[in-house]
Amino acid sequence: MLPDWFVQMPAVGQAFLATCFTWAMTACGAAVIFVRRDFDRRLLDVMLGFAAGVMIAASYWSLLAPAIDMSADHPIGAWFPAVTGFLGGAIVLRLIDRVLPHLHLNAPLSEAEGLSTSWRRSTLLVLAITLHNIPEGFAVGVAFGALGTDNPSATLTGAAVLALGIGIQNFPEGLAVAAPLRRDGMGQFKSFWIGQLSGVVEVIAGVLGAVLVVYVQPLLPYALSFAAGAMIFVVVEEVIPESQAGQNGDLATMGTMIGFAVMMLLDVALG
Repeated sequence: MLPDWFVQMPAVGQAFLATCFTWAMTACGAAVIFVRRDFDRRLLDVMLGFAAGVMIAASYWSLLAPAIDMSADHPIGAWFPAVTGFLGGAIVLRLIDRVLPHLHLNAPLSEAEGLSTSWRRSTLLVLAITLHNIPEGFAVGVAFGALGTDNPSATLTGAAVLALGIGIQNFPEGLAVAAPLRRDGMGQFKSFWIGQLSGVVEVIAGVLGAVLVVYVQPLLPYALSFAAGAMIFVVVEEVIPESQAGQNGDLATMGTMIGFAVMMLLDVALG
């Protein structure tokens, strides 16, 4: 049951608070390194798999399905905004991926992607995390921004469930980022700081997404689908390969299945 003060807030304010929650969950995950220095790689791979499952399920039930429902009267077909936005999200993330200097977790500095740079390893890791989390924050922001359009397919409960799901999978993400840095000898605070930074961009992307759909309402189904395409790109490009890279493929796969099931349960039962 959501509190009345939250229900009565403008959609942009709701998006801001919701993404602050997802940021806080990321920080909580990263803060675990203050308790333990090292973690079994199997646990981290399962956590990454879980995050991938949540993102895949959220992309359909919280983003694509509502976009299709909203487009029932589209002159070309209900599929058009969903397909256009979905592919657009993937293409934009691919272009950013090619340009933005970044380094995936557990990869050597020689495998940095994007434009060539002399930036430090920690900076490249932060940029990779930023790229990863932009779609998540945008998705939450668009879901809450949709409430400001009076569209019958948009519900506060559905948007809150999406934020809850993203927050749940952000906890293991924060730990999965901070723990390897701590294991490699980086200080506790710096490892935590880099781990929680992934959540900051979600707040910015969330507010921008909410403002976009509130003031340009015809873009709503495209924006929802765009967020879904961007999230699926991140899952396939980064999250699943990283979860499978530690020779714990079966465990990581089960983590993905459990994450998908948890998000599906939340969305179908509560949304």
